[in-house]
Amino acid sequence: MKKILFLITGLDHAGAEMQVLELARGLALKGWTTQIISMIKPTIDVEKISKEGIQINTLDMSKGAPDPRAIWKLRRLIMEFGPDIVHSHMIHANLLARITRIITRMPVLISTAHNTNEGGKVRMLMYRLTDSLCNLMTNVSQDAVDSFIQKGASTKKKIIFVPNGINLKRFKKNAANDESLRQELGIKDEFVWLAVGRLSEVKDYPTLIRSFKQVIQHNSRCQLLIVGNGEDRSALEQLSRTLEVDNNIKFLGIREDIPRIMNASDAYVMSSLWEGMPMVLLEASACELPMVATDVGGNREVVKEGISGYLARSSDSEQLAEKMISLMSMPTAEREAMGRNGREFVMKHYEMDAIIEKWEALYQQLKVRKTKVGSMQGGFR
Repeated sequence: MKKILFLITGLDHAGAEMQVLELARGLALKGWTTQIISMIKPTIDVEKISKEGIQINTLDMSKGAPDPRAIWKLRRLIMEFGPDIVHSHMIHANLLARITRIITRMPVLISTAHNTNEGGKVRMLMYRLTDSLCNLMTNVSQDAVDSFIQKGASTKKKIIFVPNGINLKRFKKNAANDESLRQELGIKDEFVWLAVGRLSEVKDYPTLIRSFKQVIQHNSRCQLLIVGNGEDRSALEQLSRTLEVDNNIKFLGIREDIPRIMNASDAYVMSSLWEGMPMVLLEASACELPMVATDVGGNREVVKEGISGYLARSSDSEQLAEKMISLMSMPTAEREAMGRNGREFVMKHYEMDAIIEKWEALYQQLKVRKTKVGSMQGGFR
């Protein structure tokens, strides 16, 4: 029986975490025995996931607090499970898995990064020093792969691009969801912008809120829905009051009905300072939402200028507002065509079942070849 163990920093509703869950689900349906180990205590419904045949464990680490005992806890769990593949995700899990491999048998270890920016020079040095301890490193966009090579975190022979996948059965256009949610939120015939993501520095919501003030000055009949939570929430709510746009912005917190919210929206907007391959852009595309996003990381690999949306410079509230206004000013038919273009693009390049097949093929190659990964360079470009 094929066994795979995923190690990830945490299990919440963020993009990388949801990608690991989707991958685990898909592999379980294909006959794999799957286990996910979260370094910190999961915040998702573990019992619900377990019913899908996926075992969930945790190292019970405290966020931001290194704990050498985690190495021995992870070693014990790996020895008990006996995986054919260990697949770690995000920097803390990647480094922990590599260090643990020094004292623990792992037939194959893959490290996946999920961003162009996983920290400063010290973290990139730690990646470089432990690079020989994994069989292969991957990242979720070609831009991120190029960035890691440039920073010396890995080498051209060791790191490849393997994209995130999107569940097109879950994320799709469904007009029936439109009016019901709008009624719940008290939204009438207004243009609705949607932004989803943790309320933290990387997402640069202050720039988005300042941009949205300019958008409202152009067209007051619009709303911005912000889904997510984080350490910046109070400051962002205060900024919206200071700029007198709080009547046009709704902070919805954590939601588990993202497809429904996307179907109730007219367009998607992202103001991030840096990204890898944001799952939420793939999800928005799958729901046929035209998009405006900052031109960072893998965003430009999803948002095709003038075809499925527009790109703007990061930290530039004026240009972001201009792009948002341009999209709002388009005839409805043209905007809807943009949305369809976005779905067609993710169907072709990011469909989850196809991505799972790619991972399975890669796992098999690594099991056979072990450390001989050089010949696979570029296999998923």
